[in-house]
Amino acid sequence: MTESMLWVAGVDEVGRGPLVGQVVAAAVVLDPLNPIDGLKDSKKLSEKRRNALYEQICERALGYAIASASVQEIDQLNILHASMLAMQRAVLALSCQVDRVLVDGNRCPELPMPSEAIVGGDASHACISAASILAKVTRDRQMVELHLQYPGYGFNRHKGYPTREHLQALQRLGPLLEHRRSFRPVREILEGAD
Repeated sequence: MTESMLWVAGVDEVGRGPLVGQVVAAAVVLDPLNPIDGLKDSKKLSEKRRNALYEQICERALGYAIASASVQEIDQLNILHASMLAMQRAVLALSCQVDRVLVDGNRCPELPMPSEAIVGGDASHACISAASILAKVTRDRQMVELHLQYPGYGFNRHKGYPTREHLQALQRLGPLLEHRRSFRPVREILEGAD
């Protein structure tokens, strides 16, 4: 890479809507000399394709980092601030120098370098798409692990989102420590149990 080239990191997070688990963020600096075909918004890709791209991104990116904010941080700060914290952690964990950061969404976390929020950025900027893929695959894998511990909730299917199956399991089995107590469906069950 020549010195005149800017090092741009794309950042995205996954997991604002679920009732359980961490919010996960990733930051990726792609190598313009080693492009990756097929990068787009992680939600528009099949699970198989996301997993294949995950491996390619990890192999070919100039730098990447994955970070999270815990359920306790989500409940203490609120989901927006926890998402910002996870994104900030991902950028600061990058091992390569970064000149500029592009963030998916309408606001940026506090960062020591210039940053820009781009609504729909995961569809228009490859570096943000790459970050969304790393974050989604990581969080989905966490949900599969949680499913192995607690198979009655169906985490491998709904990934923690408030589907009918998840809400029925919550009613039947009660919240886990991994559930977000500040989220209304969980809070209401806990209040009903008191």
